Amino acid sequence: MLVLDHFVVAGTSRAIATDWVSNTLGELPKVSGKHEYFGTHNNLWGMGPTCYLETISIDRAATKPEFARWFGLDHFVGAPRLVGWILTTKNIKDTLSQLDPEFGEPVRLQRGKYKWTISVNASGQLPFGGYGPALIEWEGGFHPCLDLPDSKCRLHTLKIRHPQAEKMKSSLGDLINDNRIIFETGVEKISAEIEKDEKLITLQ
Repeated sequence: MLVLDHFVVAGTSRAIATDWVSNTLGELPKVSGKHEYFGTHNNLWGMGPTCYLETISIDRAATKPEFARWFGLDHFVGAPRLVGWILTTKNIKDTLSQLDPEFGEPVRLQRGKYKWTISVNASGQLPFGGYGPALIEWEGGFHPCLDLPDSKCRLHTLKIRHPQAEKMKSSLGDLINDNRIIFETGVEKISAEIEKDEKLITLQ
């Protein structure tokens, strides 16, 4: 079954995206890192034992890849916002075989002890025009949440609004099993309600 692994805020720079999340949540990021393969860098907030929040942007100091960067970052403009959500699977190849080809192909990556395979479309865009999920399979029992300091924030709901929300939901069918994920029909937007100090904070 597929459950939410993490969700992603992009910005025109890592600092801009991170400052926006930090100011909204009142929490500084716990870990930073780089993705040499895609020429991007990130910051992370731990949100419990199985979920985390990531800010990401193009790393201007890195070598530009000869292929599209993930999460549509090559075409990202404007203010920082939620751009992606990633579902964890125990067998990414098997799961992708049950989905439309626009979900992409598995790409295997490594950073230190973390090894993972993530689905990436050749265009760099996520399915459903950038509003559908990516898939991820972690290897070796290692996962960022096991090492991330707790931000004391917890994801309450992740709302995916899209004109084809029902098609998106039905395409995932019985594969998805996470009641925090809510599909709504309407103008495209991803938003997250995050619990902190018994209050709900919205990122979108």
